[in-house]
Amino acid sequence: MINIPSIHDLELKGERVLCRFDFNVPIKDGVIRDDSRLTAALPTIEYLIEKKARIIMLSHLGRPKGERVEELSLFPVAMKLGELLGKEVKFVDGTIGDVVKDAVGRLEEGELLLLENTRFHPEEEENDPDFAWELASIASVYVDDAFGTAHRKHVSTYGVVGFFEKKAAGLLMLREIENLEKLLLDPPSPFTLILGGAKLETKIPVIKNLAPLVDNLLIGGGMAFGFLAKKGIDVGESLVDESLFPDIENIFSVLKQNEVKLILPVDAVITKELKEGAENKIVDIDNIPLEWKGVDIGPKTIEEFNSIIKESNTIFWNGPLGVYEVSPFGKGTYEVATAIGEVTKEGVLTVVGGGDTDKVIRDYSIDVVHLSTGGGASLRFLSGEELPAISVLK
Repeated sequence: MINIPSIHDLELKGERVLCRFDFNVPIKDGVIRDDSRLTAALPTIEYLIEKKARIIMLSHLGRPKGERVEELSLFPVAMKLGELLGKEVKFVDGTIGDVVKDAVGRLEEGELLLLENTRFHPEEEENDPDFAWELASIASVYVDDAFGTAHRKHVSTYGVVGFFEKKAAGLLMLREIENLEKLLLDPPSPFTLILGGAKLETKIPVIKNLAPLVDNLLIGGGMAFGFLAKKGIDVGESLVDESLFPDIENIFSVLKQNEVKLILPVDAVITKELKEGAENKIVDIDNIPLEWKGVDIGPKTIEEFNSIIKESNTIFWNGPLGVYEVSPFGKGTYEVATAIGEVTKEGVLTVVGGGDTDKVIRDYSIDVVHLSTGGGASLRFLSGEELPAISVLK
């Protein structure tokens, strides 16, 4: 168990509390398209309000590369948070400097202030100590509730923490750690790991670390075709990175040593063009014609995956099983998500993580035990790596 200080352990009344959240939400034309990361932060914010803290909120948004980008301002986030809380969220056009110190100095107990995008400063991603000191100087307490950035050694998640004696994890951070630890500490068997998406590199450490605990590994999405190609199957124009073949060979060995059952697609939906309404057909996995590419798991694979899901007592899923955002190549992802939702209601421990996969769960209103807010962070955590933002709080 990770021993980490909790926000419940802090005396907060009247304190200026610097809080790092993950408000990295999609914004188009000033309108927030998905506010799930904001709603995930509300329990911690409401707790701080209840305890009469003076609340100074930090976050990044997008990748402005150390420059001011108007489209990546956090001003719309302040407005939306105000709506969700039913309370004014003040906003200051800056992250450090006199304008920030002035706004912080006027904060009353229970009031909220959101600072501008931390990544407008190149020093943020450089973990610059001077920037960290200036940021820390406006508060007496630090709270980190941004699990989605816990794997980054940036000023607002890492460098600033050393300047605080009073520091703790927020409620969302604590919930993430608690639920992800369940997968590492004697998870109920059978344990099924479902991996999809295109990026195999980020999932290799997870497979290796969880192999002693896992009974079944189900692989779909673009990354499945690398495994199939390594087995000598001709997958046409499907996504294959041959440079990863040595890693795949190593995974085969690890799975064999730990007696993990590997289930790869036996059929696929294929197309020549990756676009809405493109011509497509279903074929067995060893019958993909030249110039065609696999874009979703087929019905026989869906049936096999779902039969294993129904027999599982623990499930972790990361990554869609097809190009789900392009119609009609999302059927496999939808069917598997639905099956996971059904077993959740029967008491199965189900954890889902990953930027694309969590969107699938929300879009289809699927019930799971825990939906992680941090794709990269959850994978790093499950690979056994200590996350910088967590280690610095300990």
